[in-house]
Amino acid sequence: MALLRSVATVGGYTMVSRVLGFVREVLVAAFLGASPLSDAFFVALRLPNMFRSLFAEGAFSAAFVPLFAGKVAGEGREAARGFAEDALAVLLVALLVFLLAGEALTPWILDVIAPGFRATPEKFALAVDLTRIMFPYLLFISLTALQGGVLNSLERFAATAFTPVLLNLFLIGVLIGVRPLTGQALAWAVTAAGAAQFVWLMLSCARAGLPLSLPRPRLTPAVKQLLRIMLPGVFGAGVTQINLVVSTAMASLLPTGAVSYLNYADRLTQLPLAVLGIAVGTAILPPLSRQVRLGDDAGAIVTQNRGLELALLLTLPAAVGLAVAAQPILLVLFQHGRFAAADTAATAPALAAYAAGLPAFVMVKVMAPGYFARQDTRTPVKIAAVTMAVNVALTIGLGSLWAQTGIALALSLSGWVNALTLTAVLHRRGLFALDQRSRRSLPRMLLAALGMGALVLGLDYALAGPLAGPLALKLLALAGLVGGGLAGFALFALLLGVADWRELKRRLSRQPA
Repeated sequence: MALLRSVATVGGYTMVSRVLGFVREVLVAAFLGASPLSDAFFVALRLPNMFRSLFAEGAFSAAFVPLFAGKVAGEGREAARGFAEDALAVLLVALLVFLLAGEALTPWILDVIAPGFRATPEKFALAVDLTRIMFPYLLFISLTALQGGVLNSLERFAATAFTPVLLNLFLIGVLIGVRPLTGQALAWAVTAAGAAQFVWLMLSCARAGLPLSLPRPRLTPAVKQLLRIMLPGVFGAGVTQINLVVSTAMASLLPTGAVSYLNYADRLTQLPLAVLGIAVGTAILPPLSRQVRLGDDAGAIVTQNRGLELALLLTLPAAVGLAVAAQPILLVLFQHGRFAAADTAATAPALAAYAAGLPAFVMVKVMAPGYFARQDTRTPVKIAAVTMAVNVALTIGLGSLWAQTGIALALSLSGWVNALTLTAVLHRRGLFALDQRSRRSLPRMLLAALGMGALVLGLDYALAGPLAGPLALKLLALAGLVGGGLAGFALFALLLGVADWRELKRRLSRQPA
């Protein structure tokens, strides 16, 4: 139940953030559509998104949290704070150097992540301008990751989970309030949001009793250990984001709009991925690190089993629902203003292809802490290298055949390679195995999700008239479609014995100690 409460805290705030992010994307679709401006903005935003995933949700947190938690447990809070401050000082210097280099090398960076933009000089110049404006956000989000790691190590998840909300609020404010709307205004909103996030977590650390000062940078033994663990993990933990960069590069070679189609589809799949996968991965790392430190491998295996169950319980129906209802979802939520019916038709297959990989992306978030808690970042790097090779080959092959849909499918297939390999290696080392409860419940979850998918298809057919009506009627019909699907999954889950209602009621009514 402690894991469930932690996941609920992280997932709840992440849900708020991703819902606001979805509102943001609806506004971007309405005002920008699938245009050269939207393509340039999404490519420029790829770097901040990648660094957020690599640092805030990836390698830095994965390396820092076990070390910081170990310092707190073994040497006390003051020693842990000293380690965090030394890490902050070294990280700041490294980031300032990286920022200056990035500003100077922006055109060449874009040649890597969006090579097709060179063919359209106006779009390329705009993407360069927007990327340079957003580059300082990379510094802020990386420092914010350290502050969040401090708070997560103390199992104070709320402040860190709320942080992404600020970015969406800033962007929504610009989309609604700034006229004429320009890409530069959106880019400055991203950078301003980064500064606000840094200040927010600085105050949150102080409220938690661990205010961080900025000492003279020193490469202490503890900081060197952090860097040794983190640097290979940047590649291993960020394989999904690196694969997204490969996808963006391929999409930039396609006609205008392909980058935007992939972005709109990706945003819809990011909601369940963040609320469930990232929330579970964030919540299980501190207890998993403590169990590994104490030599409790059996307890660590139980923790990962329960995390996997919890993550897949709603990820499987979310994946099936997004795949079978991609068209009505996009029609109701995005098809407004400059986002036309042709854009919906082009985006829907890509959304279904992304949805096929959603359970794999969530499994990666649950399995990767099994390595990070043991300070093993080398193995995920080796697995990531294989995954990247698979993704590049599939992206070129499938992207050439089916454009943005092929690119999305390639990312999903490579995600399954990553997830299954991470799981298999842990199993081979005796560090993970599905216990009896998981072996019983996971196949039944899949059956319940497939039953829900059949129900959603029937509801989609029955609601075809309202889904083609006025906006208010469309929204009601979509709400009925989603609500009917959720109710159907709950019913199938109970009938198949995925969950025992009486046990669930008893656990939820139990008073915390």
